[in-house]
Amino acid sequence: MNIHAIRAIYAFEMHRAWRTLTQSIISPVISTSLYFVVFGAAIGARIPEIDGVGYGSFIVPGLIMLSLLTQSISNASFGIYFPRFTGTIYEVLSAPISYLEVVISYVGAAATKSLLLGAIILATAGLFVPLRIEHPLWMVLFLVLTAITFSLLGFIIGIWADGFEKLQLVPMLIVTPLTFLGGTFYSINMLPPFWQKVTLLNPVVYLVSGFRWSFFGIADVSPTLSLVMTLFFLVACMIIVGWIFRTGYRLKA
Repeated sequence: MNIHAIRAIYAFEMHRAWRTLTQSIISPVISTSLYFVVFGAAIGARIPEIDGVGYGSFIVPGLIMLSLLTQSISNASFGIYFPRFTGTIYEVLSAPISYLEVVISYVGAAATKSLLLGAIILATAGLFVPLRIEHPLWMVLFLVLTAITFSLLGFIIGIWADGFEKLQLVPMLIVTPLTFLGGTFYSINMLPPFWQKVTLLNPVVYLVSGFRWSFFGIADVSPTLSLVMTLFFLVACMIIVGWIFRTGYRLKA
């Protein structure tokens, strides 16, 4: 394992985040804080508790997950797309480092930035609503697995995209709607039986439910099933990334 190469690429990606601090950290935190103000304080005061949890507190795990998913994809996709756009990716591919080390560097940096953002949003949420974390180790596990999984997905998107507009296609048109419809602002048990079954086809439901369980001990689906589904998404992304490097898809052209 070429630790020096991994450290160099990782450090470069992290420095880029500090150079664009407003876009990378401050802007997502402010946007999420607005959700807390509008939904948690203004609207939440008029909504009864859900499973014994105040509405403002109930939406915190979903909002953190929303930011984590979108930022993980955005960080990783831009991180690998920009070298492709400028042509510097060929210097990386021709260097004496393996494909695994390339993935660890870019995905590790993207996941680190997303986890940092999630921690800041969690701390910010405590300023607006009362919070408790019943299973802190499980919370960290769900955070780390989700950040890595969707950073891998962002890595895939960054290689697939042939223009800057495609980098936002999947996050804006697929991931964000699925997150809003995946129990971010409500419990799926509040839906009619038919729509509860339909909602279970939404993969984000399992991520949000498992993460919310780590906070309050309540879940729409089994925490074990949530963990299994998260690991399934992780393995699926790893298989796709392996196929990309094995075939040279969009890398050797």
